[in-house]
Amino acid sequence: MRQGVQGSAAAYTHSEGLVPGPRRPEGERPVIQRASVRGQILEALRTALVAGELKPGEVYSAPVLGDRFGVSATPVREAMQQLALEGAVEVVPNRGFRVIERGARELAELTEVRELLEVPVMLRLARTVPAARWAELRPLAQDTVRAAASGCPATYAESDRAFHRAMLAFSGNEELVRIACDLHRRAQWPLVGGPVRHARADLVADAAEHVSLLEALVDRDLDVVRELVAEHFAGAA
Repeated sequence: MRQGVQGSAAAYTHSEGLVPGPRRPEGERPVIQRASVRGQILEALRTALVAGELKPGEVYSAPVLGDRFGVSATPVREAMQQLALEGAVEVVPNRGFRVIERGARELAELTEVRELLEVPVMLRLARTVPAARWAELRPLAQDTVRAAASGCPATYAESDRAFHRAMLAFSGNEELVRIACDLHRRAQWPLVGGPVRHARADLVADAAEHVSLLEALVDRDLDVVRELVAEHFAGAA
């Protein structure tokens, strides 16, 4: 567990408003900036969750995690309570927090809700947003390609959410973006009994769809946009 959590703490990215850092040698505690301890711990725990380092069904105590982060149990407990509100963990009295066990059905339901929410918006935006605005998102699409090539599911998850968030932001509906991002994050949590890490080939294929979709939006090819959006969500399920 020590190695996994430390690796997560080092995986902060600019997309989440944190400063990235290199992986640290075994046994060396991550350096936590005191200005926003709770926020940094929350993002580190989210990263560990996506990477499969916090395993479904297992219980983790705030004092033990706090020791490994080099902080008190309080910010860890606060971060875990936020994850409980998000549905990632549940409180186990006098023990800590258990990572929720989710199966394929939960993922399918989340994907269905995301599809119902995002697809109509994307098709409307494809007709109304100027091509030049879509072209501005090319760097984010390329970020997902680089993240996929790294093979790190947590790194890819962050870049994936950033790309989808930027596309939906063209709607001007902040509530839509917030809800869609929350659903997207939840859909990235690992499944019980499933693979801990997504295969690099799957990540690369998913990132390639981002690039293809963006080019179709720039070209205003609505038929291709419709097809790619449907394929993208089918793959997510």
